Amino acid sequence: MAISPDRPEKLAQSKRKNELGYTLLSDSLMRAAQAYGIAFRLSDEDEKAYRGYGVDLADASGETHQQLPVPSVFLVDGGGVVRWVYSNTDYEVRPDNASVLEAARKIAADS
Repeated sequence: MAISPDRPEKLAQSKRKNELGYTLLSDSLMRAAQAYGIAFRLSDEDEKAYRGYGVDLADASGETHQQLPVPSVFLVDGGGVVRWVYSNTDYEVRPDNASVLEAARKIAADS
């Protein structure tokens, strides 16, 4: 599953357009991102730059908080305990699939 700061209507459009095979949940109020400690607020200058690139955060989220989550991966065990986390403020840097799969297998074996 994935959690996005976009409002449900935008997520439904994305799911249809991209034929996604996983669940998308909306965190447009950024409560989950705040709870996990990965929320950050864009400066007015950065928000204006985003709009210049065609990214309207207020339209996407339906909110005016100017917040985004740091791109992150959380692996949670069957008991609901977060067992592995990857976060990077550089949205272009993501964990490789092999590392995530290895961590998931280890968590499954330990459970």
